[in-house]
Amino acid sequence: MLNPITILGDEGVGGTYLLRLRIANPLQVVFGRFQAGAAQRLPAGEMVYVGSALRGLAARVLRHATRTDGRPPHPIRAAMLADFPALGLADKPLRAPAGKKLHWHVDYLLEETAVTLSHVLLIRSPERLEEPLAQWLLAQPETSLIAPGLGARDVRGSTHLLPVTAPEAWWETLLSRARPFAAPHSPSPAP
Repeated sequence: MLNPITILGDEGVGGTYLLRLRIANPLQVVFGRFQAGAAQRLPAGEMVYVGSALRGLAARVLRHATRTDGRPPHPIRAAMLADFPALGLADKPLRAPAGKKLHWHVDYLLEETAVTLSHVLLIRSPERLEEPLAQWLLAQPETSLIAPGLGARDVRGSTHLLPVTAPEAWWETLLSRARPFAAPHSPSPAP
């Protein structure tokens, strides 16, 4: 079983991140104005989301672990608050955000109580690795596409939110397979 928080790279507070999401039952989700507000059907199971926060991984993923309107936060948030300062991702003790506006596509999904954020993989790097990492994941036979552009408003035609149909071993080896992304100026690993 994976630790809920994994970090690659050893310098800096910014970088790219992967969120492992579990969806308890099939959902219809409206991702803001994506596709003119049409609901997207998501299957029960696992998903991976790729994002970047070059100025602060801790604040971004802590925000993702927080829900709005008094809904309970994702259980992983307690570990983030405790561990991020000790891991060098925050200079001072962190506070959970009091509230947030739904901004990124993944925010709408993380609001759903049938969705659990179960693991974060943080890749410390001053380089924006979001797109090459998303393309590498999309090339995996265990991932699929929901809709072009979903989760990737800033990269036209790409997607950063992918369903994953894989055994636990796939997730357990994801860390070692993604390690080349943490090396500065390294080529993308093979699928």
